Amino acid sequence: MRPQVQIALARGDGIGPEIVDATLELFRIAGVLEQIHFVPVEMGRGVFERGNSRGMTDEAIRTVESCGLLFKGPMETPKGGGGKSINVTARKMWGAFANLRHVRNFPGVPTVYTKAGLPVNFYVVRENVEDTYGGVEQRLTPDVVECKRLISAPGSDQVHRFAFETARRIGLRSVTCGHKANIMKMTDGLFLDRFRSVAREYPDLAAGDMIIDALCMNLVIRPQQFEMIVLTNLQGDIVSDLAAGLVGGLGFAPSANVGRLISIFEAVHGTAPDIMGKGIANPTAVLLSGLMLLRHVGLAHQAAQIENALVSALEQGVRTGDFGDRAHPALPTIEFVRQVADRLGESPKTVPPCPVPEQARASFTPPAKPGDNPRISTFASMKTEIAGLDVYVETDMTPAELAARLGPRAEGSPFRLSMLSSRGTQVWPTGSVFTEVVDYYRARFELRPGATAADQAPALALLSRLGESFTIASYGLLRNFDGQRGYSLAQGQ
Repeated sequence: MRPQVQIALARGDGIGPEIVDATLELFRIAGVLEQIHFVPVEMGRGVFERGNSRGMTDEAIRTVESCGLLFKGPMETPKGGGGKSINVTARKMWGAFANLRHVRNFPGVPTVYTKAGLPVNFYVVRENVEDTYGGVEQRLTPDVVECKRLISAPGSDQVHRFAFETARRIGLRSVTCGHKANIMKMTDGLFLDRFRSVAREYPDLAAGDMIIDALCMNLVIRPQQFEMIVLTNLQGDIVSDLAAGLVGGLGFAPSANVGRLISIFEAVHGTAPDIMGKGIANPTAVLLSGLMLLRHVGLAHQAAQIENALVSALEQGVRTGDFGDRAHPALPTIEFVRQVADRLGESPKTVPPCPVPEQARASFTPPAKPGDNPRISTFASMKTEIAGLDVYVETDMTPAELAARLGPRAEGSPFRLSMLSSRGTQVWPTGSVFTEVVDYYRARFELRPGATAADQAPALALLSRLGESFTIASYGLLRNFDGQRGYSLAQGQ
């Protein structure tokens, strides 16, 4: 009889098959495979090389969506050819909106913190879908390239609620939001505002925030002050890898990408092609990611037993060649795993063991296929008003020359030229001649005093008129939302 829970399995590229297979062997010895069944899928380099820019076959996509779970080794996105990162594509396509990493010291893995006797044990939750990872980029002028950063209220709510729920479930006391809202007042400002809003639903947990640069400094100086950190996508990517460096590197960094319907469990390190096929890779990160998967499907008993065996092995000097006390021999990948298997039933002596709960059956309900793309929303209804138009112009003119040419074009419309900026800094009607400019200006047209625009038609008519004489690189409507300005000021404005 086939086990109840089906999990899609992508063995990965480079060292991926070696460390995944070693992990599955340990799962077999621990009795895990009696309750779950791994279904192989084709993903990664080989699929890219066959001309599939997604890096995954149609059959693989159907299998993952049918199972609702994916366990994967590290994968390579070939350089060049236009293929997007398969890791990012998978997380975004399947709505795995929260990346959870547990960062902690392990015995037998020396770091500056273990040598100083300072414990490191905290969690990082990274928003996984939005931010600059939308990959929305374009060249606007010969000198300027743009990357669009997208932060949504419902996306922020999802990841914040996940962070608080996870903190409550595992018994933490505090959650910290990392951000750069002092500079990116609208995008990070929204992320921080939604954090504070969601925090009010969890009065039993302390909620604080910290600017990202100060957060990074404090992580290095006093990592023990943090329990759970939640961040936007790019900042979370950087901070989670920085955090891994505190405990020995990415070889000890497990990762779960959790979505409402589909979740992905993977090691976050690379494919290490230089040691591929040598049988010497460290399987710890993919093993720990697998333990997160086991707990996700209700096999907390087996996960705890394997974790205790792993920690016991580490504290006794069991190691691969990339870490540990050189007085102990470096073991091949499969021998490392066998040493862990030999310690099943043991508990570590130098650190508190993981509590082993009662046995339970694996349980997971695969997602029902949605009839259409699910829409998530935070602000169901807001009153919006047209306030103006930002027109981005490619030109070599000086600010004064450009203003003299642009201003008259708005005559007869409800708008007037109110500001020019270059690289975000105002250069007209006030500014400094010391401000260097490029070939890309923002020309802001705002409503004249007393004027109104019932819809976007007058703004688009002005845009069309400007396009007769200028190269328009891009444009954006300016709108107010419930009477609040929905656009930022220029620096110096």
